[in-house]
Amino acid sequence: MSNSTGVPPIQLPASLDLPPHLSAHKYFFVCTLTVAAWDTLVLSPRTWRLLRTKEWPALKVLFHFMRLFMPIEFIIVAVAFFDTKWTQNTCSRFYLFEPICTAVLLAATSAVHVIRIHAIYEKNRTVLLGMGALLALQIVTTAIACGFYRSVPLEDGQGCIAGPKSSWVGIYWVAPTLLYTTSFMLAFNRSIASLKTKPIGAWKLMLRDGLNLYGAVCVVNLINMLFFFIMKPTGTEDPIKTIVTSMATVLTTTMTMRIILSVRGSLVHGGSFALTNSTSNGSTTHPTSSSRPSHGGPNRPNDTTFTIDRMHSGSVTHGDGKPDASWSNGDSSGVESKGAVTDVLGEERAPGVKVTVDRDREVDFAPFPHGK
Repeated sequence: MSNSTGVPPIQLPASLDLPPHLSAHKYFFVCTLTVAAWDTLVLSPRTWRLLRTKEWPALKVLFHFMRLFMPIEFIIVAVAFFDTKWTQNTCSRFYLFEPICTAVLLAATSAVHVIRIHAIYEKNRTVLLGMGALLALQIVTTAIACGFYRSVPLEDGQGCIAGPKSSWVGIYWVAPTLLYTTSFMLAFNRSIASLKTKPIGAWKLMLRDGLNLYGAVCVVNLINMLFFFIMKPTGTEDPIKTIVTSMATVLTTTMTMRIILSVRGSLVHGGSFALTNSTSNGSTTHPTSSSRPSHGGPNRPNDTTFTIDRMHSGSVTHGDGKPDASWSNGDSSGVESKGAVTDVLGEERAPGVKVTVDRDREVDFAPFPHGK
């Protein structure tokens, strides 16, 4: 058939003659691959530093698993999606690869949230049981839903895509979305409760506790879930319901890895909450033991103020500025603190003795040795 000019129309190959939704799907998947590649590159230095640590707690193992599994999965999916030589016969044996691998990846990310939320609530059993139940529900739901995916009937050369057989298969995303929403709410509640101990600004609170990361995971999965249920395909060959799923998986993984990297201190047992080992700007009391006699000594009154002014050398001075030789051999290990500190030296110390530390100094000391 020719057009009005008598020139026959150009017939594009199936790999280029794409329906609008399929074309949008391919463009969006390119964005997904870009995010995955960029995140892999950016996190490389921090990944190497984490790899060199001696301990291998669950969070570290999960981090490195996600670090490798996520790019491998989407590289393979991209080959199937963009390779024009893939036939639909080949796709019919491969299409379950993405939903199954994504279910495994989501289980790993959700396990991180369960471990971390349990840790910041100081090993609360109720929190563990609640989050654990949501994780178990997610694993069962995604496993069942994988059996109701199908190969989207595209033409040869247009790619291989897995799509749901019906809308109810969207429960695949309902379960993880419920877990991530609960995780964000619990993390937010824990942060708000900490303001009673140490009031700080909203911006600092968000960055300190990683609320932006928990919130991003929650929002991304919520959008993906709503998109899955709301969007109506034009036919069986329309892959519009799964346009956002790959991006949601990548962002969930990258934000969860950053949650692990944001943990302060050791990752053993899920780490600890940001305020667990820190002190407020006010006075904090740290009980220690001391073998010093209860009397003030021949040249020292019972009410004496000592000021530690060079923490690396352990030097101690009286209130009159003169150094105290009997306290100069203190070992620098033990308590770390910042701000003004009043330290109780045990039951046997001289009454009224206290140690003050200049604000914003890092303190690291052990009980002082017995004076000669």
